[in-house]
Amino acid sequence: MATANHRALYSGSFDPITLGHLDVLKRARGVFDEIVVAIGRNPDKEPLFAIAERVEMTRRLVAELLEAEPEGASVRVESYQGLTVDFARQVGACALLRGIRHGSDLASECQLAITNRQVAGVETVFIVAGELHAYTSSSLIKQVAALGGDLERLASMVPPIVLEALRAKRLDPHNPLGRLARNAPEE
Repeated sequence: MATANHRALYSGSFDPITLGHLDVLKRARGVFDEIVVAIGRNPDKEPLFAIAERVEMTRRLVAELLEAEPEGASVRVESYQGLTVDFARQVGACALLRGIRHGSDLASECQLAITNRQVAGVETVFIVAGELHAYTSSSLIKQVAALGGDLERLASMVPPIVLEALRAKRLDPHNPLGRLARNAPEE
């Protein structure tokens, strides 16, 4: 008797990927047979990192995770365009994977999960992030970096390769982070 392949799609902009994202991925590896980390574009936000940069960083971090913890679901990283539910169907996912940090996440994620189930017939599985990551968000990280905050203070929220990439973006006058850093008022 063949067993079903329980493949989840873990989608997001991952701009940048955080230790909270990786925590959710680690926890989900014990639930599914395979996880596709799907990096997409959020049309409501100007990206800090190009999709290719986000894919590369995520692939490096996933490789490190799989090497450190070989037991559990396999993981692959892909980029996509369009609707998440369409990509979920394309890769044969049985569920969307979403991380929950706190109560306000739950409210908005439940609304989206119900919509995805009604419109596309795709279920959503929630994984609660560890308490160390309950208030970590990519938006917060970008804001701290853009407003001249000490990047070393973000070390508990993002992997070292993300810190390195944030430093480089601050120096790039063509990147939104570099433009903001250049235009920041002096104290």
